[in-house]
Amino acid sequence: MHYRSKSNHSSTANMSNMSMRGKIIFYEERNFQGRSYECMSDCSDMSSYMSRCHSCRVEGGCFMVYDRPNYMGNQYLMRRGEYADYMSMMGWNDCIRSCRMIPMYRGSYRMRIYERDNFGGQMYEMMDDCDSVMDRYHMSNCMSCHVMDGHWLMYEQPHYRGRMMYLRPGEYRNFMNMGMSGMRFMSMRRIMDSWY
Repeated sequence: MHYRSKSNHSSTANMSNMSMRGKIIFYEERNFQGRSYECMSDCSDMSSYMSRCHSCRVEGGCFMVYDRPNYMGNQYLMRRGEYADYMSMMGWNDCIRSCRMIPMYRGSYRMRIYERDNFGGQMYEMMDDCDSVMDRYHMSNCMSCHVMDGHWLMYEQPHYRGRMMYLRPGEYRNFMNMGMSGMRFMSMRRIMDSWY
């Protein structure tokens, strides 16, 4: 069985520039087997389309996938390519439950990071990648941030390793309220248009 997500844009616009819009296909079984679900936008709960998801194929754009509905829980960035058994690759015990399309962005990047929640403690403004918050800013933790420009990934370990979290422009007052309890963010990277 084959499902397609709904979009408010015309089908001509969707097909004219797939790399700007993005497309990901989810499959119930490993190696692209079983029922599939095509998605070209955000999907907050995939359970209404399929009971499980064990492989996927990104045909255009970048997507953030989550192991819980409503863009919560563990996250992983999916770029163009095939993921025949993503659970082994990511070390997840659960299936993809929601996904968010990351729009292509070609402007400046700016983010303020804070040592404590609610924008407390030390504050530093970033405009480029940071492979170690501890080495660059002597901060042992980052608990809140304000993304002014661009789309970013934050990682729990230095040098862009470990679990990650996607941030788009907005205020993030408390990472623990976002399902990231117990996680410390030690490196940050911009999501660049070259990733598409």
